[in-house]
Amino acid sequence: MQCPRSDFAFAKPLRLLNAAQYRAVFDSAPVRAAQPQFLILARPNELEHPRLGLVIAKKHVRNATDRNRIKRIARETFRLRQHDLFPLDAVILARAGAGELDNAALHKIFGKLWRKLDQRARNPQPDNGGSNRPRNQRSGKKRGGSGGKARATSSPGDQP
Repeated sequence: MQCPRSDFAFAKPLRLLNAAQYRAVFDSAPVRAAQPQFLILARPNELEHPRLGLVIAKKHVRNATDRNRIKRIARETFRLRQHDLFPLDAVILARAGAGELDNAALHKIFGKLWRKLDQRARNPQPDNGGSNRPRNQRSGKKRGGSGGKARATSSPGDQP
């Protein structure tokens, strides 16, 4: 028996629609899934269904037809798995090289990413010491400057 088409639609309630919704995911994304060409950032939502946002930048995928193809396949794989996914707000970010993938590779990659994301959302790992902090803030040391060496300075009264 086939499910009604509307059960697998990609209607407005399944989309991230405005900047505030995207910002909420970017500011706090405890769930992540990555492949060399894509990164999915996600955070649990209070709804009963997942929502999807797409960021396919021209910087990483120059050709408009490739950007549209990636978005179409990302939406399609999400739409077909929406009933199995944990209620998350997810944003897909394209990385360099995403435009060179063919349709079969995109389907395979997005399938893996959705499985990985869902598994991580259902079984959250304990905090590993602040991996969500920017790299330059992880060690607690300030970067830059003289590389840890103190400069010797002399003043006129220091000479023998």
